[in-house]
Amino acid sequence: METREMRYFVAVAEELHFGRAAQRLTIAQPPLSRAIQQLERRLGVVLLHRTTRAITLTEAGSVLLREARLALDAVEAAERRTRRAAPDQPGMVLATKAGASRELLSRLLDAYAASPSAVDVEVVLCGPGESEALLRNGSADVALLQRPHDTTAGLDTEDLRTENQVLVLPEGHALADRPHVSMAEVDALPLPLPRWPRRDGTYPDGPGPKVRDLIQLTQLITLGRACALVPESLRAQLDGDHAIVAVADAPAVTTVIAWPAHSRSKAVAELVRTALEL
Repeated sequence: METREMRYFVAVAEELHFGRAAQRLTIAQPPLSRAIQQLERRLGVVLLHRTTRAITLTEAGSVLLREARLALDAVEAAERRTRRAAPDQPGMVLATKAGASRELLSRLLDAYAASPSAVDVEVVLCGPGESEALLRNGSADVALLQRPHDTTAGLDTEDLRTENQVLVLPEGHALADRPHVSMAEVDALPLPLPRWPRRDGTYPDGPGPKVRDLIQLTQLITLGRACALVPESLRAQLDGDHAIVAVADAPAVTTVIAWPAHSRSKAVAELVRTALEL
């Protein structure tokens, strides 16, 4: 299959309407319809059920939609990484979640800058899940990720730090004076945990407020609208309007430095070595 055919099919499969798909692709509808028909004939499967009222995906069409998205993402990532490897692009892009690993990031950048072979590092501060996405789509060369919140399958990684999580509550909360609490007690609190966006931008169902960054989260906690589990290193970024309690059985969070498995960048290798030395 050609990438053009995959883009055509993805547009039709997502819009479930040839007219809207053609408009999205800025082409006429007849050649789009012919292209999908030719693709079906060549694959020997029916991809779309067509009626006068609606278009729906067949099982084969659902599989192709999933696989085509992955393939197109991989092609786009290859294009970005190829351009970034050009001699006139000597810099490096590092993606990290805003507010996370702030002290570690500062020490890493200072130590790397002292290296004779250091290149310019552009730091991109991201929302939840965005660092991983930028690394996978070729927009970033390296990233600081946090397991289990980020997925590192298919990436090369080195663990940098593992830390416990703490419970952040409004100042004066009834649990504020406890030395520690359990996850069962956290789950039983009337204050809900926040809902962070998934990688596709949607939010899981639940009673908690939708949040996208640490500033939103801390304000909601101050107002008594939420509580939160955060890595212990975030203590330094919280003010006196919050109470912080250890959670004995909360899952630990591991900060890792991650890069594409096939990367041959000397700059990335030097940055990873610097991170490990720290």
